[in-house]
Amino acid sequence: MIRALVAAAAAVCSTAIAASPGTVRVNAFPNAKALPFHAGLERGIFAKHGVALELSFTENSTAQRQGLAAGRFDVVHAAVDNAVAMADAGKDVVIVTGGDSGMNEFFVQAGIGSFADLRGRTLIVDAPNTAYAIQAKKILLKHGLAEGADYKVVPVGRGELRLKAMAENKGYAAAILNLPFTIQAEQLGMKSLGNTVDMLGPYQANGAFALRSWVGTNGALLERYIAGYLESLRWVRRPENRAECVALLMSKLKIPRDVAERSYAVLVDPVRGFTPDAAFDMEGFRNLLALRAEIENKGGEARAPESYLDLSHYRRALAAPGN
Repeated sequence: MIRALVAAAAAVCSTAIAASPGTVRVNAFPNAKALPFHAGLERGIFAKHGVALELSFTENSTAQRQGLAAGRFDVVHAAVDNAVAMADAGKDVVIVTGGDSGMNEFFVQAGIGSFADLRGRTLIVDAPNTAYAIQAKKILLKHGLAEGADYKVVPVGRGELRLKAMAENKGYAAAILNLPFTIQAEQLGMKSLGNTVDMLGPYQANGAFALRSWVGTNGALLERYIAGYLESLRWVRRPENRAECVALLMSKLKIPRDVAERSYAVLVDPVRGFTPDAAFDMEGFRNLLALRAEIENKGGEARAPESYLDLSHYRRALAAPGN
């Protein structure tokens, strides 16, 4: 009898959620890492969790930060370095999930044989003070090259814009790229000098973040959103869904099958790909903060990692029945 009442109450609750889903405006970059959003929307996973997902894509990190600060987005999925930059600039932003360690590679033009060959050249970035730029500056510094004195930095925007710029202008010598642009760069004759994690160590790259005020007033909705994202991510990582995922990548990113297949293989790689359940890597985050303090703050002391985080909603979403 009690079980029946509990089941009935759960059914009523599910019906109420389905009848009045809460809207979550999510902004991300239009690259291969957006696959869980496309899959979750296509298969009704977010709707099942009582979330009406409004997905938009950004031109660059600067525009994305400005949009979040202005309240045009509720949740951003991008390099969490952006959240750190916003918080350090006085915006009350918190990171609410992890995501992955970057899947980033340092690409150069075909005629460049080593990092030393970048002396006197131009590095292109998303924005001057974002993760891609900071990682690149540190890697070049490790090889004896200092910004300004040995190379210059030009911001051109998100991944496909960096790839397009390098393809059209050989004077743009290097950029950090991620999927599917790493594969496309290789096909255009450019070459990778290595994976950023291999060169810099563990790194908390992508994750979700939001204004603390929005999180505070929309905690239950955020937890439903996170639960929907986690289910979408799990669906993407299941081998039996490979063909559908490849088709989604081809359709949404307008890329050929071979690029989509290779991109998917990296996305689900147990070492390089999506972190299972978007878990947060505290060691990688500490490395991120130390790197940012060194490159952006010129050796200034980093704030405590916990001051940038609110993972309580993530933990509740992960622990919720059915998850």
